[in-house]
Amino acid sequence: MSGSHLSIPAARPVIGEAEIEAAVRVLRSGHVIQGPEVAAFEEEFSELVAERTCVAVNSGTSALHLSLMALGIGRGDEVVVPSFSFAATANAVRLAGAEPVFADITPDTYCLDPDAVAAAIGPRTAALMPVHLYGHPAPMDRLMPLAARQGLAVIEDACQAHGAALHGRPVGSFGQAGCFSFYPTKNMHALEGGMITTDDPQLARTLRLLRNQGMEQRYENEIVGANMRMTDVAAAVGREQLRQLPAWTEQRRANAKVLDSGIEGLPVPQVADGARHVYHQYTVAVPDGRRDAVQRELAGQGIGSAVYYPTPIHRLRPYQDLSAPPLPETERACAEVLSLPVHPTLGQGELERIARAVTVAGGLR
Repeated sequence: MSGSHLSIPAARPVIGEAEIEAAVRVLRSGHVIQGPEVAAFEEEFSELVAERTCVAVNSGTSALHLSLMALGIGRGDEVVVPSFSFAATANAVRLAGAEPVFADITPDTYCLDPDAVAAAIGPRTAALMPVHLYGHPAPMDRLMPLAARQGLAVIEDACQAHGAALHGRPVGSFGQAGCFSFYPTKNMHALEGGMITTDDPQLARTLRLLRNQGMEQRYENEIVGANMRMTDVAAAVGREQLRQLPAWTEQRRANAKVLDSGIEGLPVPQVADGARHVYHQYTVAVPDGRRDAVQRELAGQGIGSAVYYPTPIHRLRPYQDLSAPPLPETERACAEVLSLPVHPTLGQGELERIARAVTVAGGLR
């Protein structure tokens, strides 16, 4: 729930003078589409993902879609995904011509449950697409061996997890491809855009062809591709945001600690052993059907919040034709989750106000 009347919005995208100056510099240069800024952004972003090759595209959804296409996943294939995610996760699978198969999540991190994933794998399964939800890494230490035993590709949906890591290894460096989003409310943005990471040179070349109408050289089309290029304006903004990402991430993590210590009686976000959570969202669970009432109470006090996600993907209209197994943890999460402000522009007083209001609104004091 957000709006201009809220004194503490749920999210507050940052666009500073550095980003504005970078955009103006590019516009004046005349190199505005997939030029030197994009190449520099790809090189600099690789430092965040263990020096993997990076391919910039126009959105996180495009990153997922092109990764599936480049891996040859399409008609007749199935991809195991969580139903507790933004619809883009499953949309990318269908756009590639494959079908999503939904698996349940764990209640502590809201990421895929490896046991549920194992049960969802069938003869047509070609890939797993774990989501590093809310900025918490999925259990890649269990999912990667599972995929290897079954001969499956892994595409990481890291669209909410810039800088997250598991046992010191950054997300986006586990699977054959990792996909990031630069939408304005993400931990860093490029106004709009996406990035694909890979350690496979041939896959990287295929991705570059696919994003540019199947061409490496102009008018020498090698494959059927699309126009999913990133603009140099977006890349220039992204480069400025990337420079600030480490400080913003530490501020998010510090803000989360304040909320952890101040919120009483409600389950606060859990962090798995060895996980580095970057708190794209700070999500509490409000049980017993009280979530919506708590959200209304917070809004009445000028505090924004949001529900990510109120409806599981398998219950959305485009996916009701699929037969999903029982997903009890997914259904519970959709009924209970409430994401609170955690963005790096918050002050200590605002964080304490949020924690106090959540505790009171929950009927706990």
